[in-house]
Amino acid sequence: MVDVIVVGAGPTGLMLAIELRLRGVGVTVLEREAESTRQVRALGLHVRSIEIMDQRGLLERFLAHGKQYRVGGFFAGLGTSWPEGLDTAHSYVLGIPQTLTERLLGEHAAELGVAVRRKRTLVGVDQDGDGVSAELDDGTRLRARYLVGCDGGRSTVRKLLGVGFPGEPARKETLLGEMELDVAPETLAAVTAEVSKTRFPFGAMPLEDGAYRVIVPAAGVSEDRTVPPTLADFQRQLRAVAGTDLGAHSPRWLSRFTDATRLAERYRSGRVLLAGDAAHIHPPTGGQGLNLGVQDAFNLGWKLAAEVRGWAPEDLLDSYESERRPVAARVLENTRAQTELMSAEPGPRAVRGLLSELMEFEEVNRYLIEKITAIGVRYDLGEGHGLLGRRMRDVELKGGRLYELMRGGRGLLLDGTGRLSVTGWADRVDRVAAGDGQLPAPAVLLRPDGHVAWVGEDQADLRDHLPRWFGAAA
Repeated sequence: MVDVIVVGAGPTGLMLAIELRLRGVGVTVLEREAESTRQVRALGLHVRSIEIMDQRGLLERFLAHGKQYRVGGFFAGLGTSWPEGLDTAHSYVLGIPQTLTERLLGEHAAELGVAVRRKRTLVGVDQDGDGVSAELDDGTRLRARYLVGCDGGRSTVRKLLGVGFPGEPARKETLLGEMELDVAPETLAAVTAEVSKTRFPFGAMPLEDGAYRVIVPAAGVSEDRTVPPTLADFQRQLRAVAGTDLGAHSPRWLSRFTDATRLAERYRSGRVLLAGDAAHIHPPTGGQGLNLGVQDAFNLGWKLAAEVRGWAPEDLLDSYESERRPVAARVLENTRAQTELMSAEPGPRAVRGLLSELMEFEEVNRYLIEKITAIGVRYDLGEGHGLLGRRMRDVELKGGRLYELMRGGRGLLLDGTGRLSVTGWADRVDRVAAGDGQLPAPAVLLRPDGHVAWVGEDQADLRDHLPRWFGAAA
């Protein structure tokens, strides 16, 4: 029996496997595809995901392959500038294709000993009080203590569990692909500028090797979205929308996406959990999908590992759903809003114009970017200090950078008083003296995911809060 089976080897599944292996949990990843996808659906990492990579010592790998951007337009294409004063040491978006993100996470997972079994299709799930049995299409049965479905919007795990997936069905469909174009750059720029006045989304982004990433509204919603579109579909829609097919030819990959918006009724059923697109789908406006899944995994990983290792408080694993499902609900709401703002109808166009004016105010621009980049997330941990429930930005401490100190994936007490102790929890929580003025409070207790679990200066109060996240004292 393995500790955890992860179904799906995309960014969410790989990030979860990394978090589990960091804590010594045995993991098997099942992936139905024979090789990694060549489709580049996501184009970058937002601030919170960049921070996560830094907290796990992976950021340098990503920076070597990506490009940093500080530009506007991430909320429905509005805003001309990147906001100043974001509460982060990484105030940028990292442009990096999903294929590279998967490769880098996969390489690190392999370094930690994660086994990825490809061409393995899940067809059945049964569970009891001791574990979960996974049945594969070749008749193989695997046994684990827990199973997590990270297998995308059409999740087999979710369907096998019978978990409802309510929301709105697709109303609009968009074609997306990479291909070559026989068109002069100035002509392409002129066509794009003209069409973008009334049609969203539309564009052709040049790639480094001379090809283009093309996006164009589809004629309608296809009945079977598992069947990829054809080059003829792209050419026909380009002519219909732009009056020219831009000389499109030699496609590398072609796909489609819709504005369907759905949220799983629950994230856990006994010993089986859902993460990433298996738990929520939404239009790609703002580029939040991949990031939301990675952040799901970062929240779930340490909690599931604590359960497997036997020290988790009774309701720790349930806090994954109570924290992450509201975050997903808010992302669904902001993508709904963005989708409406990109409509060609007079009403939404008027609202878009008004919001464009409002985003000239720095506070409005910053607020909306904090939504998109997830640094505005605050988990409901009750009343108290303004830091409570929020992730903490990277700061310099006597012992080094905060995020460097978090790379072991343990809890962390930042003690600015010099007199607090984590005795009884030292196998799960580190203590760092932080009396150099960098802390906005006398002392801060951080969970392994970097979110603030306690703020104060009283030892008895600290001892009352440690069991909530780190179990009983040893």
